[in-house]
Amino acid sequence: MDWIPNLLIPLIKSLIVVIGLLVAFAYMTWAERKLCARFQLRYGPNRAGPFGLLQPVADAFKAIFKEELIFGQVHSKVIYVIAPGISLAAALLAFAVVPVGPTINSFQVLGFQVPDISLSVAADVNIGVLYLFAIAGLGTYGIVLGGWSSNNKYSLLGALRTTAQVISYELPMGLAIVSVLLLSESLSLVKIVEKQAVLPFVVLQPVAALIYLICGLAETHRSPFDLPETENELVAGFATEYGGIKFAVFFMAEYINMIVVSAVTATLFLGGWQWPAFLADLHPIIAVGLFFAKTVFILFLFVWIRASLPRVRYDKLMQFCWKFLFPLALVNLAVTATVVALLPA
Repeated sequence: MDWIPNLLIPLIKSLIVVIGLLVAFAYMTWAERKLCARFQLRYGPNRAGPFGLLQPVADAFKAIFKEELIFGQVHSKVIYVIAPGISLAAALLAFAVVPVGPTINSFQVLGFQVPDISLSVAADVNIGVLYLFAIAGLGTYGIVLGGWSSNNKYSLLGALRTTAQVISYELPMGLAIVSVLLLSESLSLVKIVEKQAVLPFVVLQPVAALIYLICGLAETHRSPFDLPETENELVAGFATEYGGIKFAVFFMAEYINMIVVSAVTATLFLGGWQWPAFLADLHPIIAVGLFFAKTVFILFLFVWIRASLPRVRYDKLMQFCWKFLFPLALVNLAVTATVVALLPA
């Protein structure tokens, strides 16, 4: 029966993650439109289904049945077609190491003994943080290849902006995460969550949490850092030559990346499912609920920021990273390292 823990359970968990993220993406678009409407004193979607709940379904059918065009001037039709898929695959894979809850003890179903199930989603690896960085970097390739293969100056400029923006903001983001690693003494996201049973790291590392959240906005191209696709300068940036389902896949990757960044923020700084411990210890379902409540809160902040702040100028975006965020992250890391070194073991 070794195939149950080694093959069947990971397969089921992977399917749940993929389906869950796709459904979450669909209704994140609905929630964002509803929230932005309330911020701006509008109604938002309210025609397709009760409260507009079927609007994501209508949008999906619209994207699927739109006419698909591949223009003759593209550099490589193969790369042009697979580029959105690369971004989507990287976004889905990034969630594989995020722990959403504790381990569920062994139980019986229809006479079969189900082994312990770790709710660390698809995999609990001891280098989860490095895995996240590697997969996040792969997602950029989809945008860059899509912009280049489109053979359009606006698309190429959007792709170049993406490259510069992601490379720049990954540095302060990485330094913010290293500050957390110094406190947790582990690269495993599960171990990082367990270290926050008493106190979440946002209390000990408020500066790192703020830096990570700002860099998360830039990494996911969210307002006010949505410069790679800014319509008043680049039409639609890297997605200018994309339409129908291919454009929807790029759109999907952006929202799933936003969900992943929110989940990782909850894991690294808000205690994940572990804090507060007196609630998490009551039942695994309550622990999972804590994790998702924190993730939803961060997603709400993303939407709130979009509705509140205007888009910045691109040179200001880069200056903010290199002249403010990066030095601040270095100082925070140096202070954290000094304090950890001076504290008794």
